Amino acid sequence: MRPATAFRAAVLRSYAGPFTIEEVRWSGEPADGEVLVEIAGCGMCRTDLAVRASAGRSPLPAVLGHEGAGVVVATGGPGTGLRTGDHVVLSFDSCGKCRSCLAAAPAYCDSFAALNLFGGRPGDAARFTDAAGGALAPRWFGQSSFAEYALVRARNAVRVDPDLPVELLGPLGCGFLTGAGTVLHTFGAGPGDTVLVIGAGAVGLAAVLAATAAGAQPIAVDRHPERLATARRLHAVALPAAAPDLADQVRRLTGGGAAYALDTTGDARLINEALRCLRPTGHLGLVARLHTALPLAPGTLDKGRRISHVCEGDAVPGLLIPRLAALWRAGLFPFEQLIRTYPLTAVNEAERDCAAGRVVKPVLLPRGVAR
Repeated sequence: MRPATAFRAAVLRSYAGPFTIEEVRWSGEPADGEVLVEIAGCGMCRTDLAVRASAGRSPLPAVLGHEGAGVVVATGGPGTGLRTGDHVVLSFDSCGKCRSCLAAAPAYCDSFAALNLFGGRPGDAARFTDAAGGALAPRWFGQSSFAEYALVRARNAVRVDPDLPVELLGPLGCGFLTGAGTVLHTFGAGPGDTVLVIGAGAVGLAAVLAATAAGAQPIAVDRHPERLATARRLHAVALPAAAPDLADQVRRLTGGGAAYALDTTGDARLINEALRCLRPTGHLGLVARLHTALPLAPGTLDKGRRISHVCEGDAVPGLLIPRLAALWRAGLFPFEQLIRTYPLTAVNEAERDCAAGRVVKPVLLPRGVAR
């Protein structure tokens, strides 16, 4: 059966305007190494929303969405490693050829920004149009999965077991991957360790889940009482971000300081507090992009403490996504507790709820009914 060449998608036409549900068209068949995926669900990430503040660097009009999951309906050539009917989770794009990709560090691909954020692959530019024939931006994060279908490189599609709830799996490709990967890969946290998480949003709470699954003790810090309540339900110690003695509390709770800290906020005060909470040789990972210089208080990097930026949880998606799915199946990574679903037509409501902190992780269902 010939795959669909026209489908519904949420299109962002201006940096200040709403998403509009439109018919999108694409030309031709999947090229060699590509697969066409019918999207069952797509997470909404704050990186999608950051397009509005990109100062024009992320081109519009565009179909956003980079936490898609669904079913393969067509393949381009025999070398994809995927077949029609396979269930897949989509993750970020990478070139596969640079030094970082060859060293199993695709999140640090030389072309990461170009492929995912600022223009995509040049050959994609003429393949997607609106109903009037107007050009749309190339694929966002190699996906553009706020849509009924997404055309992706097989490289960033990860096969998963068909008995998993595919409509909920999309956030494993980015937000949950980032939080969990930082704990499991970057830190290598395990029994006896304490992991301090600053910011209990989607990335932070995924880190809380991963720390618990690894046998470590998570401590979550946030300014929203409802987020702290969620963290407690997920077995974290919860502390308010405004506490004047945050570092003292953490040191008392941990007998000298946390082994690891993850900051998801990019807030300079909280970053300094996180460093004060670390024990000697502790490691602070930053996942939020910094937009200004970061002043560090004297002494915060003493005693072997260190700080680094972490992209996409230092993960190889094809390895970490199945691991997280296996942890979910074992009841050790209940990420579904962080999700609220919306029909694709409610994309603007989902964005408002996400921006206001009323939901941890919105997931858009292009064909399903929200629950």
